[in-house]
Amino acid sequence: MKTKITLLLLVVTGVIATAQNQFEQGMSKALDLWKQGKSDEATALFERIAGAEKSQWLPNYYIALINTTEAFNPANKDKVTSLLSKANAALDIELAKTPNNVELLVVQAMAQTALLVTDPMTYGMTLAPKINGIYTKASILAPDNPRVVYCRAEFDMGGAQWTGADVKEICGRVAHSIDLFASFKPETPFSPTWGLDRAKETLQKCTK
Repeated sequence: MKTKITLLLLVVTGVIATAQNQFEQGMSKALDLWKQGKSDEATALFERIAGAEKSQWLPNYYIALINTTEAFNPANKDKVTSLLSKANAALDIELAKTPNNVELLVVQAMAQTALLVTDPMTYGMTLAPKINGIYTKASILAPDNPRVVYCRAEFDMGGAQWTGADVKEICGRVAHSIDLFASFKPETPFSPTWGLDRAKETLQKCTK
């Protein structure tokens, strides 16, 4: 009996290890594709991983992040609607499971911002309060998350360009985010770590 139990445990452990290995390999490959500028291929692979690993939030997170990032690219101005539709669909799936996941909330705010910048006069009055609300929630949940601090500052800086508000305080938050990046420790090898380079570039503009 003990031998049977031991064999069963070995089989189960082996299955789990294989599944984890496949997930890690798939994630690594998808991220490499994105780094190579192959956004469509990366998204397609993340979609396959998300379909197979429904308990993992990171594949849909990267689907949302990639498509949101592409929506900011002026070369994709005719694709913004489809890109953001895919991003928001992925976000909706994961936020329904974990509505307080601040990394998802940051990308959700970014996706709304990507739509706003296509036509500020049309979307400004409705989307700006919504975006601020998302960042406020994220800031309460994780005030020391560097992406929360930086991305909110970046959004506020964009607003200041329209209102003429002083950006000194906003630049201070950008500087603070850089300090937070230095001490931030991702939970897994595939957890979000991006943002430091952008924060440094933004801070350089502040000092000019």
